[in-house]
Amino acid sequence: MPSAVSASAQPTTLAEVSLDDAVRISTGIGELDRVLGGGLVPGSVTLVGGEPGIGKSTLLLSMAGRMSASGIPVLYVSGEESLRQTKLRAARLGLSSSAMQLLAHTQLEAIEEAIRKTDAQVVIVDSIQVMESAELTSAPGSISQVRQCAHALVRLAKTGGCAILLVGHVTKDGSLAGPKVLEHVVDTVLYFEGEAASGFRLLRSIKNRFGATYELGVFHMTAEGLVEVTNPSELFLSDRIQGAPGTMVTVSLEGSRPLLVEIQALTAPCAVGFPRRRTTGVDVNRLSVLLAVLERRAGLSQVAQQDVFASTLGGVRIVEPAADLAIALAIASSLKERPASKADAAIGEIGLTGEIRPVLNLAQRLHEAKRVGFQRCFVGYLRNPVEVEGLEVVGVRTVQEAVAKALD
Repeated sequence: MPSAVSASAQPTTLAEVSLDDAVRISTGIGELDRVLGGGLVPGSVTLVGGEPGIGKSTLLLSMAGRMSASGIPVLYVSGEESLRQTKLRAARLGLSSSAMQLLAHTQLEAIEEAIRKTDAQVVIVDSIQVMESAELTSAPGSISQVRQCAHALVRLAKTGGCAILLVGHVTKDGSLAGPKVLEHVVDTVLYFEGEAASGFRLLRSIKNRFGATYELGVFHMTAEGLVEVTNPSELFLSDRIQGAPGTMVTVSLEGSRPLLVEIQALTAPCAVGFPRRRTTGVDVNRLSVLLAVLERRAGLSQVAQQDVFASTLGGVRIVEPAADLAIALAIASSLKERPASKADAAIGEIGLTGEIRPVLNLAQRLHEAKRVGFQRCFVGYLRNPVEVEGLEVVGVRTVQEAVAKALD
């Protein structure tokens, strides 16, 4: 005899699915809303990862305070700090009188009960690695505990309709601690990036089922907490020095946001042993490829015996090949001791034969360069060049041609 099938298990047509309830909840922080794709989606689970002290708890506590002030029920679960410690952090952020609800607990079952009792729309769990379920005997932070707690909270979010944010620790190599299943079961994965000595913090979306990936939010760490940076291009370039060899600016596209980034390079004769290659914000393997191209295709044979250091300012990590041309020109500028013009920028991917390839969304990048005040930009040669009023767009076919025109 066939078993009864519940109504929720019955299939439906795509046309019958309603989007009327697909309303996002604003976090009260514009840069965070940008990275999330417009705000939090009810019933979603977001994982926020980053190194210790980078600002994860500060950002989420500030978000909780702003949402509570707007009348949204928020529950902040702290498994690593006491209620007093959380209160002190909130007071520093100016949230001491906030109506958000706090819970200092690590037991999964107690947290689930608190979520149901408070009827919170937004729940923050800080952090998932210290949570433990009574159904398991393993220690908190183990693979089985992290998996069990994560799956339980995901089920609670999907059935109850609340938005849950999980704080995740990272390992020494920068990946999330615990099983990779964490990234698979959640809807959105956000990473906090930034150099410890730099005041800038970058929030990047690695996975987003409700928006674009690799969207970037920029913050500045102050004594009062994280402050939004709504115009990072101008801020990153505000202290540039005229006439300094070894620098070039590129326009990186982070999600839907064009971002101007200054790349600096330094070359020095290698005294002994193998030449060193050190990078910050630039892929060291990509740097090695560009050095080989400069040596063989641009006639800069002396670069093989040079120590080469390359970095990006502001803690920005370049993840796309559109910065190749700017990196190559910065290295050539340092090697030749010839500074490029402060009004120049470069956008282009370099192939192994030394050719400069055009990149996607070039017009959007060029308009951002013009808006910030650049007057000339070197790009890969196009049969139908992109024209931007007030900006000289110089098409170059090879890296050798680009070096000659930029450093003449």
